[in-house]
Amino acid sequence: MMENSSVFNNPHSPNDNSSGKHFNMEEKSGGGYDNNPAILNIINEGGENFYNYLKSLGLSKKSNLLVLSSKQHYFYDESDLRDVRTLVNLKRLNLIKNPEKFLHALFRILPDNANFVGCFSDSYLSHPSKLRDRFVSLLDFRTENKLSKDDVSALLEKNGFKIIDMTEMDGLTYFYSQNISEQIGLSA
Repeated sequence: MMENSSVFNNPHSPNDNSSGKHFNMEEKSGGGYDNNPAILNIINEGGENFYNYLKSLGLSKKSNLLVLSSKQHYFYDESDLRDVRTLVNLKRLNLIKNPEKFLHALFRILPDNANFVGCFSDSYLSHPSKLRDRFVSLLDFRTENKLSKDDVSALLEKNGFKIIDMTEMDGLTYFYSQNISEQIGLSA
């Protein structure tokens, strides 16, 4: 269990398909994903680039995928995540109050060799929406952590994740990592 950590808070019932519970991402026989709430959530909140990134990695068709909304908070313990093979976090790491604590909590509760996919805004890359994002952050009283590819790589590796891929698209950097907790002796 995650002691005293409010990384996730699940306000939904276990049978609610929009709650971020496990989704089977297998493509329908007709070739569409239009009725799959996980795909719709990824596209609606993360954008088509996020979905295309997952698809390019072959992860969009995997089963036992859990999508964490960028708009809601969830609480899951080890038993909830026991069968998760891929965790997709739609909230940019920059907008997480304490990304190191978040990653350490994930490391502790995800099964060995689980995939973890997310994104961040590289503070050292300039993109047109940067000023707008800072203004919105100020209005929302959010803290935007300054992160670079090197920062995120170091955070992931320090917290038990092996980086498989990092790809920049339209000002966001998407990453694909894998929990390698059995291979590292991280102390709690």
